[in-house]
Amino acid sequence: MIKIRNVKIEDLSQLVSIEHLCFSKEEAATREAFEKRIRIIPDSFYVAEENGEIVGLINGPVIETAFINDDLFSNIKKNPSTGGYQSILGLAVHPQFQKHGIASKLLRHLESEARMKNRESITLTCKENLIRYYEKHGYLNNGLSSSEHAGEMWYNMIKKLP
Repeated sequence: MIKIRNVKIEDLSQLVSIEHLCFSKEEAATREAFEKRIRIIPDSFYVAEENGEIVGLINGPVIETAFINDDLFSNIKKNPSTGGYQSILGLAVHPQFQKHGIASKLLRHLESEARMKNRESITLTCKENLIRYYEKHGYLNNGLSSSEHAGEMWYNMIKKLP
């Protein structure tokens, strides 16, 4: 049974481990970045647990613009209580638990929370191979992002929240 809850500082080591299993060294959030996100935006940082073990995570600050820019990876602020754009900086599921719908559950949970807080949309960047995955979840491809994160090509994906 998968349980989704807000992050706690005690989760840090497991989160870093999952992040590094799912992303390249250049793409992955650092331990310091996670510490900062846990401290500043615990209200938009969720973990998926199975039998008390963390198997996935989703996180991102609420921002003032519809699209993500690279300074977000190092520079985040406390979330406003309502409004703004919910960003997703990271969505990762431990490889042993992938293909079980956990990422979808995390996306739905974040969306539900964003709706309750009257966010305008959810915004993220992804690589080309993940565009179809996010489209299946109601996101629209808004073309190439200006992001140069990890030297990769990223696409802006956005889901309006009516």
